[in-house]
Amino acid sequence: MQANRPRRAWESDEAAMFRASLRAFLETEAVPREEAWREQRFVEREFWHKAGELGALCPSIPVEYGGSGGDFTFEAVMVEELGYCGITSFQQNIHGTIVAHYIHQYGSDAQKAAWLPKLATGEWIAAIGMTEPGAGSDLKALRTSARREGDSYVVNGSKIFITNGMLADLLIVACKTDPARGAKGISLLVLETEGAQGFSRGRNLHKIGMHGSDTAELFFEDVRIPAANLLGAENDGFVQMMTQLPQERMGVAIGAQAMAEHAVELTQSYMREREAFGGRLLDLQVPRHMLVDCLRETRVSRAFVDDCITRHNNGELSAADASMAKLHTTEMLGRVMDICVQLHGGYGYMEEYRIARMYADARVQRIYAGASEIMKDIIARTL
Repeated sequence: MQANRPRRAWESDEAAMFRASLRAFLETEAVPREEAWREQRFVEREFWHKAGELGALCPSIPVEYGGSGGDFTFEAVMVEELGYCGITSFQQNIHGTIVAHYIHQYGSDAQKAAWLPKLATGEWIAAIGMTEPGAGSDLKALRTSARREGDSYVVNGSKIFITNGMLADLLIVACKTDPARGAKGISLLVLETEGAQGFSRGRNLHKIGMHGSDTAELFFEDVRIPAANLLGAENDGFVQMMTQLPQERMGVAIGAQAMAEHAVELTQSYMREREAFGGRLLDLQVPRHMLVDCLRETRVSRAFVDDCITRHNNGELSAADASMAKLHTTEMLGRVMDICVQLHGGYGYMEEYRIARMYADARVQRIYAGASEIMKDIIARTL
């Protein structure tokens, strides 16, 4: 069972009710499956359907499109509870917090009506293809091309490290529609993957952590995507991505914060039970002070994260502050996880202990959604 935690200042009665039902669902349906997900390296569709029935897949998408009708705090609750359960396999953050909001923000009425309800129920699983073998954080270097031919775009190129890529039924693809214009020549196209000629998936990539989260290579060879599947206007893709990335980075920040807090809880519980030198590990001054450092880091970080959640929910959070939240929490998580594993001793290095799995899962947080170095550069532009 999870620890009792104080209610957030940003948490409405509705969000608190959502948290309670979500927590019960994750504890009974997700936690027992996490080990199997890690072994098979994906989350089966049955679970996506169950999450859809709960209203957990698109919690901040309007009811008219099948969502739960909440605001961003519902997304924050979702990400937090996954972190508190130690669940990194189920990537709702990509599916609902990111992809669904691209469609809701930039899609036509027809696009929203066609796609969002399927994402909300879990009938379709969503992914977004930005990263390429030669273009990670540098989105301007995208090489995947889309050439207009009649009522279709012909897409050629490849993507890598795509979360949910192995199962994705709907994929947002970032393409160069006007290569001569550089970043100003990027567009977002939506591919319905079933039966798409020329579209293929490579291997489910093996990672040092987050084993249950499927991560794919994707290939496009003269793939025809209907021109009607263009999101927004042609060549607006870079601006669209820059506008939506702060929400993605807030999702990462919230998850990193929750994971760090959970690591401290697990370590405190372990230290209460572990005996060393004739007493509890928690009673020894040096280990106790190490844990205090972790608690201090998470408590101070929590205040900033909560402030950012409130400001983002009100539409007042800048891209720089979202980047700062992502930078700070993921770097903090790395420090805290390292100490928590150390305090577990040899057991902290054993995969059957959740803390060991979390340690491996935490490392990528400083890389995806924009590496720490990129976050610093975004922040530095405001100086």
